Amino acid sequence: MAKIAINIATGSLQQNEMIVGIDLGTTNSLIAIIHPENKKPVALKEHDSSSLVPSVIHFEKNGLITVGAEAKKYLVTDPANTIFSAKRLIGKTYNDVKNNTSSLAYTIINDDDKLAKVQVGTQFYTAVDLSALILKELKKTAEHILKTPVNKAVITVPAYFNDAQRQATRDAGKLAGLDVLRIINEPTAASLAYGFGLNKTEQKTIAVYDLGGGTFDISILTIANGIFEVLSTNGDTFLGGDDLDNAIVEHWINRYDYKDRADEKMHRQLLRLKAEEAKKHLSQNETFETPYEKDDLAISKEKFEEIIKPIIDKTIVCCTNALKDAGLAKNDIDEIIMVGGTTRIPFVKKAVSDFFGKAVNDTVDPDEVVALGAAIQADVLAGNTKDILLLDITPLSLGLETMGGLMDVLLPRNSKIPAKASRQYTTYKDGQRGMKIAVYQGERDMVKDNRRLAEFNLTGIPGMPAGLPKVEVSFLINADGILVVNAKELRSGIEQSIEVKPQYGLTDEDVEKMLMDSIHHAGEDIHARALIEAKTEAEQLLQTTEKFIQKNFEQLTQQEITATSGAMQALQLSLDMNDKDLIQAKTEELNAISRPYAERVMDDAIQKTLRGNKIGLQG
Repeated sequence: MAKIAINIATGSLQQNEMIVGIDLGTTNSLIAIIHPENKKPVALKEHDSSSLVPSVIHFEKNGLITVGAEAKKYLVTDPANTIFSAKRLIGKTYNDVKNNTSSLAYTIINDDDKLAKVQVGTQFYTAVDLSALILKELKKTAEHILKTPVNKAVITVPAYFNDAQRQATRDAGKLAGLDVLRIINEPTAASLAYGFGLNKTEQKTIAVYDLGGGTFDISILTIANGIFEVLSTNGDTFLGGDDLDNAIVEHWINRYDYKDRADEKMHRQLLRLKAEEAKKHLSQNETFETPYEKDDLAISKEKFEEIIKPIIDKTIVCCTNALKDAGLAKNDIDEIIMVGGTTRIPFVKKAVSDFFGKAVNDTVDPDEVVALGAAIQADVLAGNTKDILLLDITPLSLGLETMGGLMDVLLPRNSKIPAKASRQYTTYKDGQRGMKIAVYQGERDMVKDNRRLAEFNLTGIPGMPAGLPKVEVSFLINADGILVVNAKELRSGIEQSIEVKPQYGLTDEDVEKMLMDSIHHAGEDIHARALIEAKTEAEQLLQTTEKFIQKNFEQLTQQEITATSGAMQALQLSLDMNDKDLIQAKTEELNAISRPYAERVMDDAIQKTLRGNKIGLQG
C-alpha cells in the first residue's frame, strides 16, 4: 500500500473490466485500483505528482471548467466562481446549510426547502452537478494513466450520510459516466485497507476515527476470518478540517480587527488559505507567522490547540456514543485507525489516544486509506478477491409517520445491511380507500424533527370498517444503504412499491437524457435561462414600482410620475420582444428613475419616525 506512481502499458491490463475505488472528499479526492501485478491496492498518480486531486472547481466566463490543482489557483483571484467543499452541500437543502455559509466565497441561493444550489454567473449547480464534475476529472485522469476505459466504480461516503446523501452521490457518479456498483462507508473502506494485510485468522475489534475536511465519523468494527462486521457508527456530516480553518480565520479577524472586512470574498479566502497553511505548519512547529497586508499574521501552537479543542471534543462525544451503541468499553478496542488528513494534527492524535487509552495507528496514509479500501471492495465485486466479506450497517433509523405525527421505526440505526423489516397497519375511518405512506429517516420521536425521504398513497383499498384492512409495509435496504418500500393490503392484494430516493434522484434513462441534452442544447439553455431571469426581475420591478407609486403618490412630483410611467411602459413592451439585453437595459432605466425618489421617500419616513411619528410609507 505504498505510494507508487502507476503507468502501466495497455498490454498488462487486458481484462474484462476495470473497477476503481474512489474517495470523493471534501478537500481532496482520489482514485485507486488493485495493482495488476502485485495485487495490492494503490492510489493512482502520474509520475511524481500527488495522488490527491483538490475538490475544487473553477468556472471561467467563456464556459471553460477546470477541476483540481489548476482550479485551486483561482480561489483567491476569482473566489465567486471557484467552488470548494461542495461535499458539505450534497443531499442538503438551503435551510440545512444556511447557518454554515459564512466561510464560503461563492453564492448559495435561497430556494427554501429545495436542494441547495450554487450560483455561478447565470448558471445554477447542485452539489450533485459539482460532485459529478470532480468524478469526471478523476475518471479522465484514471483513463489517461491506465490507458483503458474506466466505467465502473465503488465510491465511498461518510458513514453518517443519510439516504438522500447516498443517493445524491450515486447520481453524481451516473452524471460522470460511471456505473456505481456500490456505495460504501469511508470508515469501513479504511478498515478494509488496514485489514488487507492481516492474517485471516486474526480477530480484532477496531475503531476507525475518520476526520476529513468536511465530515467526521467513528465506526466500531470486528475483523475475524476475513469478515469485516460493523457494530456501530456515529458522527457529524458538518464537522471537519474546514471548521479548524474557520476557527483560525475567526481568531485572526478578532485579533487584527478585520471585522469590517469579514464579508469581503477575496479577503476571507486569503485568510482561509493562510489558515490551512498554519494548520499544517503547526503540526511540526510551535509558531506560525506569515506576511499579510500591513500585519504579520501569527498564531502559536498553544493558541491553535485552544481554539480547536471544542471541535475535537465534539468528535470524542461521538466516540463515546459509538462505543455505547456497540455495547463495548474503551479497553475492548484493539486498534484505533486514523483516517483523513486532519488526523495528522498531533493534538487530534493525542485527544483520541487519551480517550481510548492506547496509541493510535496511522501506518497507512490517512489521505489514501479510504480510496485503497474502496479499491479492495471493487476487487471483491469484480470476483478477484473471494476471502473478504463486508457486513455494513445503516447509520440512521428508518420508519413511517403514524397518527399524531409520530415516527414508527421499522429499521433501527445500526441495523445490518442488506436488511428487511415489515409491519402491519390498518385504517382509522370506515370505508377508507387510501393510505398515505410517508417514509422518514432520523432519531427523533416526531417526524417533523426527522428528514422525509418519500411519500406515496396506497389507493384502491376496498371499503371496509375501520380497523379491518391489513396493510403490510415492508422496508428493504440494499447494500448501498438505499431503501425500497412496499405497501400491500393483505385482504385484497392491492400493492405498491417505491424506491425511496429524493426528488433529485435519477434513473439511468434520466441520466442518459440529461447528458445528451446538456451537450446538444448547452447554448440554448444558457440563453433561455438568462432571458427568463431577466423577465422575472423586470416583472417583479414593475409590480413593486406600481405598488410603491400607489401608496406614496402624494409624495412624488408630476415629473417623477410621468418619467416613471414612460419607463414602465418601455419595460413592459420589451418583455414581449424576448431580447435579454433590451429587457436588462429597460430594467436599469426604470431603476435609475425610481431609485432617487424611493430613497427620498424612505428618508422622509425615517425622519418622521425619529420625531415620534408612525411611518406612513408603504410598498
